[in-house]
Amino acid sequence: MTEISRDMIEGFNLTNPPEGFVDNPFPFYRALLKYAPVCPQRDGSYVLSRFADLDRIYRDTTLYISDKKQAFLPKFGGDTPLYEHHTTSLVFNDPPLHTRVRKIMVGALNARAIANMEPGLIETIDMLLDDMDGEEDVDLIEDFASKIPIQIIGNMFDMPMADREPLRDWSLAILGALEPTLTDEQLATGNKAVVDFKVYLKDLTDERRKNPGDPATDVLTRLIESEEGELSETELLQNCIFILNAGHETTTNLIGNALAVLHEFPDQMAALKADPDLIKTGVDEFLRFLSPNQLGNRETTEDIEIDGIQIPKGSNLHLVIGAANRDPAQFEYPDVLDLSRKPNRHLAFAGGPHLCVGFQLARMEGRIAVTRFLNRYPNYKLTGKAELGGRLRFRGYAKLPATLN
Repeated sequence: MTEISRDMIEGFNLTNPPEGFVDNPFPFYRALLKYAPVCPQRDGSYVLSRFADLDRIYRDTTLYISDKKQAFLPKFGGDTPLYEHHTTSLVFNDPPLHTRVRKIMVGALNARAIANMEPGLIETIDMLLDDMDGEEDVDLIEDFASKIPIQIIGNMFDMPMADREPLRDWSLAILGALEPTLTDEQLATGNKAVVDFKVYLKDLTDERRKNPGDPATDVLTRLIESEEGELSETELLQNCIFILNAGHETTTNLIGNALAVLHEFPDQMAALKADPDLIKTGVDEFLRFLSPNQLGNRETTEDIEIDGIQIPKGSNLHLVIGAANRDPAQFEYPDVLDLSRKPNRHLAFAGGPHLCVGFQLARMEGRIAVTRFLNRYPNYKLTGKAELGGRLRFRGYAKLPATLN
C-alpha cells in the first residue's frame, strides 16, 4: 500500500495536486487524515478530511454556510451563465431558497413516489441489458450506467425520449466547472451548456404550463405550480438543471464504480453472487468506498478554530468526503470493501439539512442495476482499458470497457 510522508502532504495544494492524485487520491487521503486533517491552502482556503469534522460542519448551518456568491465571483465572473446557475441551485444555497426548493423536491421523492418508479426502472435496466446481449465488447458507462439515470430523471420531468440525448454532455460540462482549476475551454463549454440547457427547459416549461402533468409524479409540474410566490423563473430553470445534473452524475458513478470495484475484490463479488440480498448493505458500501462526490464546500461565518488551527471568518472549506469515508476513526478497515459492513454511516450524500434529497432514489437505482446486471452477466470481465473521468470533485469512469461472457 503506497504511503505518503508528512513532508509531502503538509504542502498539499488542491488547486495543483501532486502527481498521481487524480488517478488514485486514497494514499493522499490517508496522509491528510494522519498528518494534516486541517490543511491550509495557499489561496486562504482549508482542506478538511476527518469524518467527525465534516459530520459536525454539515449539521451546523450557523457557523458554516453553503452560499457561494462571493467564492464563485473570481472563479466564474459575476455575469456569466455558470455563476447564475451555481449560485441559484439548491446545493449552493441556504434558507430561504434552499428550504423552498427542498420542500418541493421532498414531496416529489417520498417513499411512495420512489416505489412507483421501481417498475419503470426495472424495465429500463432490462432493456439496456437486452441491448448489450450478443455484443463482444461493451462500455459499461456508455452502454449501461450513464443511461439509467438519464431515463429515470427524464421520466420524472416527463421529457420526450428524443430530447434526452444532450443531457449527459450538458451535465458533465456544468458540473465539471466545479473543479478546483479550469481551462478557458472548460469555462466556455460550461457556460454554453447552461445557456443551451436553459433554452431547452424554457420551452419545456412553457409547454408544461399549457398542458400540466400530474404533480404527484411530474416534478416539473410540481415545480411550476409552486412557482407563483415561491420560485422566480431563473430559480425554477436553474434548479431544474441542478436536479437533472445531480440525479445523473451520482448514480452513473455509483453504478460504474460498483461494477469496477467488484473486480478488485473477487471475494466480495463471489459473496454477492452467492447471496444477492447482500446488495441491501452493499450499495452503501459502494457509496462509502468510492464516493461518487469526493469534495464538498462550506464557508465560515465567524472566526473558528479546528485542531488548533485558526480559521478566519469568510474562509472556504474544502470538505474531502472521499477521505472522511475512509477515516479509520469512523470505519474499521476503511480501505477494504466489505459489502456486509454495519453500521455504515458514510457521508457520500453529505449530511444535515443538505442531505441529498434523492439519496433513496440513487440507492434504489444502484441496488437494482447491480443486481440485475450480475444476474444477467455474472462472468463479465473488465478489459484493463478503463478511463477515469479525470476530475477531483467527482469520482467515476468516463469509459469502462468489458466483455460480458
